[in-house]
Amino acid sequence: MASFDLSAIGISGPILLLLGLLSLASVSVLVARLLTLWSIGSERAKRDEALEKLARGEAVIVSGQSPADRILLRAAVLIEAEVSIEVLTSELEQRGNAESYALYRGVRFLELVGMIAPLLGLLGTVLGMIQSFRSLELAEGAANASILAGGIWQALLTTAAGLVVAIPALVGAAILTARAETGSTEIERTMVGALSSASRRMKK
Repeated sequence: MASFDLSAIGISGPILLLLGLLSLASVSVLVARLLTLWSIGSERAKRDEALEKLARGEAVIVSGQSPADRILLRAAVLIEAEVSIEVLTSELEQRGNAESYALYRGVRFLELVGMIAPLLGLLGTVLGMIQSFRSLELAEGAANASILAGGIWQALLTTAAGLVVAIPALVGAAILTARAETGSTEIERTMVGALSSASRRMKK
């Protein structure tokens, strides 16, 4: 039974190793961020109920750990402290921007992997082709098609590897972006609701 000899890959070996490391890193980032963002828009009803309590002047207990819940908790503290609408708006905008920015963590890395992995694969292919034609030149009269064909498939292997790494990374970036946008929308909705609750409470 024939075995695959990694040494036969030649000059493309380090690039394949680098692509493997990029693949491992991108999968780790994707899994970690998905676990964090998957339930990002949940418990909306509980937040709406808490906002209604704030408007009525009742005590609010926030048990969730999502970014929107943290915004709600901060809003509840400020409203209970009876700060002005201007101060409340400024504070919530600052916190909201920081929370929204954090939601996109990891997306840029996956996009970067998606961009450079095919380029690394192409680089490996070019280097492999150079090596292949160099071997063909050195073979002189003993050259045959098998020498060239063997070098070509080894070179093209890096292009395939680059695409295998890039495609999941770009798909993962799109998924994380969609989840982050959901979280940002929920943060904004919570901020608007908190400001509305504060205004209603002040009118009473």
